Amino acid sequence: MVRDFPLPMHRQAFKAAEAARCAADQGKFWEMHAQLFHNQGALEVEALTRYAEALGLDLPKFQQCLQEGRHAEAIRRDLEEGRRAGVRGTPTFFLGFLESEGTRVKVQKVIVGAQPYTAFKEAIESLLAAPKQ
Repeated sequence: MVRDFPLPMHRQAFKAAEAARCAADQGKFWEMHAQLFHNQGALEVEALTRYAEALGLDLPKFQQCLQEGRHAEAIRRDLEEGRRAGVRGTPTFFLGFLESEGTRVKVQKVIVGAQPYTAFKEAIESLLAAPKQ
């Protein structure tokens, strides 16, 4: 599951999160996500529009979505949920198992920051090897 947690120190991060969600409305979340990640220094609205155009999005719909702030409230909810969960930076990964009723994940490990593959591999293997609680 992906959640938004635009950090306040990145002035354009919130609008970039909105752009990704507006692209998702047209089935292009991951493509926009890749554009944003590879162009982290250029996230002003004009650049976001260029990325949308390059992805073949319906520009009027994309621009209206951004201008209306259609996804702003959902992003604010993600931020609040992240804060309550103890997120302080990005990326943050929560690893665990579904609880018995199957609707919630019981978090067993948290990985913070960009970590190498081996960190994830070791964490997942240790979770799988541990007795279920």
